[in-house]
Amino acid sequence: MIQIVTAARLERLETDASKAREHARQTSGAATEAFGRHVRELYAATDRAERAETATTEVGLILSLAMKELSAAQQELLLKNIEIARLRRELAGTSMEGQTLTVLLHYGEPHTIYASREDAHADTSTHGMPADHVWKPCGEHPAAEFTWRCEAFIYNAASNGFRRAYVPAAKPVEGAA
Repeated sequence: MIQIVTAARLERLETDASKAREHARQTSGAATEAFGRHVRELYAATDRAERAETATTEVGLILSLAMKELSAAQQELLLKNIEIARLRRELAGTSMEGQTLTVLLHYGEPHTIYASREDAHADTSTHGMPADHVWKPCGEHPAAEFTWRCEAFIYNAASNGFRRAYVPAAKPVEGAA
């Protein structure tokens, strides 16, 4: 079979080929652009995943340390509870008659009662007093003049109360002989 190709047909074929090449170039450009977007999205997703993994590791480490601190605090609390129970049993078994107790006063108001002056002094360090604070006698100054003051008291069973261990020196009343 013989086919005769005319100039018009050749022109149409060249136009169609040119359009096809243009369409192929546009499609290739669009595909390259889409591929670039997908690669950027892949890099962004990978970066987010790596940051999330790092954050998870850091949070796991912080949680692990917090759990260790909590465990240590619970152990310390348990030991303190055992010591408190022991001290309560010891106090319940002994009479307070004639024993000196120290009352920690805060601006003249009773704050806490201690078995010893040293315990009271140690507790004031938890309330902001320096641990190496030198305690001086307060003399006859009113207790309200001092932020923290320790006073010794002796339990008096006869009056079911306490009396000062150190009675201040008597001052003469004006005009008295």
